[in-house]
Amino acid sequence: MNTAKLWFWVLLDVFLAAVVIAIMGFGVPLVESYMASAQPARTITVSSQGKTTATPDLAEVTFSVVTAGKDPQTLTENNVSKMNAALEFLSSQGIATSDIATTGYNLQPAYNYDNMTQRNYITGYTLTQTVQVKIHDLTKVAVVLAGLTPLGVNQVGSVDFTFNDQDQFVAIARADAISKDEVKAQEMAGQAGAMLGPVVNISENVFVPQPYPIYSMAAGAGAPTAALSTPNIQPGTQDITDNVTMTYELR
Repeated sequence: MNTAKLWFWVLLDVFLAAVVIAIMGFGVPLVESYMASAQPARTITVSSQGKTTATPDLAEVTFSVVTAGKDPQTLTENNVSKMNAALEFLSSQGIATSDIATTGYNLQPAYNYDNMTQRNYITGYTLTQTVQVKIHDLTKVAVVLAGLTPLGVNQVGSVDFTFNDQDQFVAIARADAISKDEVKAQEMAGQAGAMLGPVVNISENVFVPQPYPIYSMAAGAGAPTAALSTPNIQPGTQDITDNVTMTYELR
């Protein structure tokens, strides 16, 4: 019995020693890793706005051909003929097919109410076909607007100026904001008698102006179209801003 008890205690001691070694081997690195990833108790957070001003290099024009009539087949042929003429004109201006997209095709019946029968009946139809076109050469925006109306385009929704690649301007604004953050953090840490450590957190809030309309024209569905004088279209400039917030460790 004494021998059995002795082996029991020996094996128990070995088992406990193995458990301790395992905890030291796996538990301590996990704790150290967690402590390293945890945000330092002493930090400083700063925020700055970076900005850059850029001239838009892309125009988006939306226009429609609206045709009304009693016979849907006749008005469809009329509408499609005018739209095809408009598309051929865009092609003649060097606008690629990939930059032209049909965004709407709507045949809407018109109703009238008969008091005698107390029923609605169709009096005609209106067909609206809408296209959006991207114009990369901004010198052609005014030419396109003036050239569409003689071809039967009787609605121009808007001209929106935007950017082909806005990320390049966001990057400039971001660099400006980060530079301001670094200067501000250094000054604040120095005034507090501390040393500035590494960045432990960073976030941003980008604002790029949405495309804005600058021109619109509309005529009745059956109104005759006439050439417009070439309008004076200016893209102007837009401000792209980036608010960057950075948190530094203090030493």
